[in-house]
Amino acid sequence: MEVTTTLLLLLGLSLLLLVALRGSRGDGGRLPPGPTPLPLIGNLLQISPSRTLQSLLKLRDVYGPVFTVYLGTRRVVVLCGHAAVREALVEHAEEFAGRGRLPTVEKTFKGHGVVFSNGERWKQLRRFSLTVLRDFGMGRKSIEGRIQEEAQFLLQELRNTQGKPFDPTYPLSRAVSNVICSIVFGDRFDYQDAELLELLKMMNESFRELSTPWAQLYDMNETLLQFIPGPQTKIYNLLEGMRRFIARRVRANAQTLDPSCPRDFIDCFLLQMEKEKENPDSAFSTKDLELTTLNLFFAGTETVSSTLRYGFVLLMKHPGVLEKVHEEIDRVIGRDRVPTVEDRSRMPYTDAVIHEIQRVSDLIPMNVPHTVTRDTLFRGYLLPKGTDVYPLLSTALHDPSMFKHPHTFSPENFLDESGRFKKNDAFVPFSSGKRVCLGEALARMELFLFLTTILQNLRLQPLQPPEELPDTPLESGFANIPPLYQLCMLPR
Repeated sequence: MEVTTTLLLLLGLSLLLLVALRGSRGDGGRLPPGPTPLPLIGNLLQISPSRTLQSLLKLRDVYGPVFTVYLGTRRVVVLCGHAAVREALVEHAEEFAGRGRLPTVEKTFKGHGVVFSNGERWKQLRRFSLTVLRDFGMGRKSIEGRIQEEAQFLLQELRNTQGKPFDPTYPLSRAVSNVICSIVFGDRFDYQDAELLELLKMMNESFRELSTPWAQLYDMNETLLQFIPGPQTKIYNLLEGMRRFIARRVRANAQTLDPSCPRDFIDCFLLQMEKEKENPDSAFSTKDLELTTLNLFFAGTETVSSTLRYGFVLLMKHPGVLEKVHEEIDRVIGRDRVPTVEDRSRMPYTDAVIHEIQRVSDLIPMNVPHTVTRDTLFRGYLLPKGTDVYPLLSTALHDPSMFKHPHTFSPENFLDESGRFKKNDAFVPFSSGKRVCLGEALARMELFLFLTTILQNLRLQPLQPPEELPDTPLESGFANIPPLYQLCMLPR
């Protein structure tokens, strides 16, 4: 019996080795250079799961701005710097528009939802989602009013701290989530709502778990680790908990749906499902409804709230910058009216500061993986259809050829010699090309209105000297998770 078991194990390992060798040596086209992979583990010896981005940057220094690595048996072409990222995502937009693999979340999404779908399904879902978001006010005056109203609720919540130390994580998450909730669920939640608090806890925890070294290791070696219990199970359970919450909302909406008066994104999707129920090629299914809503809710909450948390600590570390923002707010807006989006064009310094917060926080440093949709000739290399691509947004946001001070916090990166706001093509925190973030316009509006409303009324008070404030991410992997800290907010 023992001999038979040993032989079966050897046979299994041999088959895995054969698969690995075929995967790493398959139709490689004329791939960019890169380190030689080992069977099964690929380039794990060159890429540290706890320092994935830094490992890739070291390989860039050896192989140049375009190179190939193997994450287990999966080949990935890595793009570094503004020029390479732009050339791929903008100048070859169609070829690089595929969504690559992110094994840690595949058990949940399985190619469904607007973020993780491909082909015709993705095109239908993206076109529909953009239309509905705009119909519900994204980028328009109607959503501006909702953000302004929510900013006042947040302001009162911050005043209720009465100048005592507090962690800003959940106050910010509750406020930001309520804006996207008003679109996808048709209403906001009270800040003390137990269901909302549980949902935000799951979201915050899953965002952090996705960025741990274990999650990076799993993404690099899914073939070996998929049958081993580990934190990837926790990620699935957290995402599944959020999906179940959305499923309950979908069922409630379906029971009270009025086709003549859709209340929110879910209603609009349900109506589209009914409209296309006889179309076998339709992307409008209950599963895609639940997972697209999860995509919108997750991205619409974590990106803005995390950026604001980074913003507070960066401003406290640079009190001179904070003072200039206060001065511009007082001069342009004053203390007696709420900020509006129109104010931004008259506030170049504040606008530059917000851009610099986004650049330095570098929230999704390696981007969500892409894949090429067909055999693609790129910079003299031939990338076979299905090759995954990592366009490293971090390398564009810190490109020394595009920014005067690429490695320090400096609003002057977005100001000309006359102090006017200056756009920069390398500013790509929302990515670019056909997979650019759906909610970019909404996020830009939220960042400006929430930040100016808070700083118009309150003063940020650190609990330690500025130089001692934390400035390194809590986790750095899929995302750069803001460090944990407390602060006081005092009336101005």
